[in-house]
Amino acid sequence: MEARSFIVVSLFLSFFLISTASAQLSRDFYKNTCPNVESIVKSAVTNKFRQTFVTAPATLRLFFHDCFVRGCDASVLLASPNNNAEKDHPDNLSLAGDGFDTVIKAKAALDNDSRCKNKVSCADILALATRDVVVLTGGPNYPVELGRRDGRRSTIASVQRQLPHPEFNLDQLNAIFATHGLTQTDMIALSGAHTIGFSHCNRFSKRIFNFSPRSPIDPTLNTAYAFQLRQMCPLGVDPSIAINMDPTTSRTFDNVYFKNLQQGKGLFTSDQILFADTRSRAIVNSFASNGAAFNQAFINAMTKLGRVGVLTGRQGEIRLDCSTVN
Repeated sequence: MEARSFIVVSLFLSFFLISTASAQLSRDFYKNTCPNVESIVKSAVTNKFRQTFVTAPATLRLFFHDCFVRGCDASVLLASPNNNAEKDHPDNLSLAGDGFDTVIKAKAALDNDSRCKNKVSCADILALATRDVVVLTGGPNYPVELGRRDGRRSTIASVQRQLPHPEFNLDQLNAIFATHGLTQTDMIALSGAHTIGFSHCNRFSKRIFNFSPRSPIDPTLNTAYAFQLRQMCPLGVDPSIAINMDPTTSRTFDNVYFKNLQQGKGLFTSDQILFADTRSRAIVNSFASNGAAFNQAFINAMTKLGRVGVLTGRQGEIRLDCSTVN
């Protein structure tokens, strides 16, 4: 009974904090201090994207990892001289450098404008850049609420048990998303970002080589796809090798990710379970058959995610350098 009461209270506080945050964020937060913030960031992100496609999945994943630990406060960008920051946790070591570089370049572009210099938080830059890479890959455009402040703390310990893992089942996924006020529909929509994602082989090797004593290959995995994965990720493969999470349209933000799940082509257990578990299958089928429905659900989920744990007003700071506190 105590555990159930704790969960209820936690969920209430999550919804309360998100509601409070949404009241303090606004779409035109910088209209008097940096009116061209969106166009400046978009230009910098577009230039970076033209250099490498990895800009898109790297930035999107960086935003997610930031918001799920201490809230959307850009704490994941902070560096530590003794490797004790969020980015140093094993769950974050695979965050691609191009995501960090995207924020750095957008920050530099803003600082080149006298009206914007040191006026825009790194947290807001990351939120805007994330929207921009979604659009650049063919995904939906959506308004970004602004007014976040940058956090001053980033510890490796704060990441522990805060991020979903590739082997999570539906209950585990729902539980970790619910702590941030996100529903099962939000979770499934956000998982759709894997349509442009990539993964290192060691994150799913168990599914294709030693799933269980009776079945070396996960039975929920499409057999032909499993053998294809074995060819791309043989035992002993270079750990730096990464493959696309969407084997069909890996460079386009679309709803094909959900169509892949219907065919048993979800790369992670946490992907395929969305279709394998009957409690979530209807949503997967809906998104697979209706791209517009997925896009709207994704927009709703990203807006809610962007409100998680934000610092506003006089909380936190506006960093002069996104990698270090002032």
